[in-house]
Amino acid sequence: MSMVGGSSGTLVDLFCGCGGFSLGAELAGFRSLAAIDIDGTLQSGYRRNFPSSRAIQASVVDLEGSDWTRLLGGQRPSGVIGGPPCQGFSPIGKRQKDDPRNSLIGQFIRQVNLLKPKFFIMENVQGLLQSENRSILDDALGELAPNYITLEPMVVNAAHFGAATARHRVVVIGFDPNEVDAFGVDLFDRRDSSLVTVRDAISDLPSPIKDAKVEGDFGWAAYPEAEDLSVYAAALRGPPPEGLGSQQAREQHSVGLVSGLVETRHSKAISDRYFSIEGGKSDRTTKSHKLRWDGQCPTLRAGTGSDRGAFQAVRPLHPAEGRVITVREAARLQGFPDWFQFHPTKWHSFRMIGNSVSPFVSRYLLERIAQRMHLALAA
Repeated sequence: MSMVGGSSGTLVDLFCGCGGFSLGAELAGFRSLAAIDIDGTLQSGYRRNFPSSRAIQASVVDLEGSDWTRLLGGQRPSGVIGGPPCQGFSPIGKRQKDDPRNSLIGQFIRQVNLLKPKFFIMENVQGLLQSENRSILDDALGELAPNYITLEPMVVNAAHFGAATARHRVVVIGFDPNEVDAFGVDLFDRRDSSLVTVRDAISDLPSPIKDAKVEGDFGWAAYPEAEDLSVYAAALRGPPPEGLGSQQAREQHSVGLVSGLVETRHSKAISDRYFSIEGGKSDRTTKSHKLRWDGQCPTLRAGTGSDRGAFQAVRPLHPAEGRVITVREAARLQGFPDWFQFHPTKWHSFRMIGNSVSPFVSRYLLERIAQRMHLALAA
């Protein structure tokens, strides 16, 4: 992971969660001015990993132009990014067109109109493009200020951008041609010929630890000796760039420690059953998918917050051990660097990861947009 230069412009991240979208943006050279999320638990990851950014716990529904003037001091961001909550469109469970969170698509566009950025990127699940949901997107885009050109929605797969997970998402990009050189969807076309495998991503990580030592501990453990790190693992083991990462992460990383390693306890019977499952198959009872060393991870699910029943998402099984994967293994598969901290509670950590944009995807998209921006970056 390269240094953060802050030379490409500035951003506001709506529905920021723990900051996967912002991380890729920062690595592409953008600087995050502000990040908004209504879920303080998810946003705690953002506050921890982006100490130079302003994280505001709020609902975008409540934010008006005067709020942005106060929050940003009159500064206009170069871009607005974000992934409005998408469970109303998700194929998991019952899709509900009248899910109130679907209206947040329109709220994202309303904020774009208020902030007047040079470009915007909105991310969502594939279900947004299904016939019963497409009108929600089209209606929202119909409210967009007329100076913006909006590209046809793209379906991207994180695996094609360098992550170890096959995660398909819809991306909607718009820009002001008066401030950004015109481009089309072909600017973002990428098909890596060599996909990153589960082995590349997690085989060098420490085994799970029995318990965190104290309440609030992030589950630190030392890297085992590794003679032949994959390019992927070596990159994600790198130190945090200047301006990113918590002081604790910097200190622990400097002595070879990594977080997110507290085990999920299984009975011997369940552990034995998980161990016996063939790679690529799923457990009949829990539906947990058994990873294969030479394969990729399926989409990591988020589960729900306490406001939606506090359901834990089904977690994949380790390819060689009778257990579910650790938080750090999930983070590696999604494309997060090892210095990135999530939450002392595994449930919240998996929610953070499952809700996030892979930093590999956001970095690529924003690097391409940065190439098309006019040299005069000041608003």
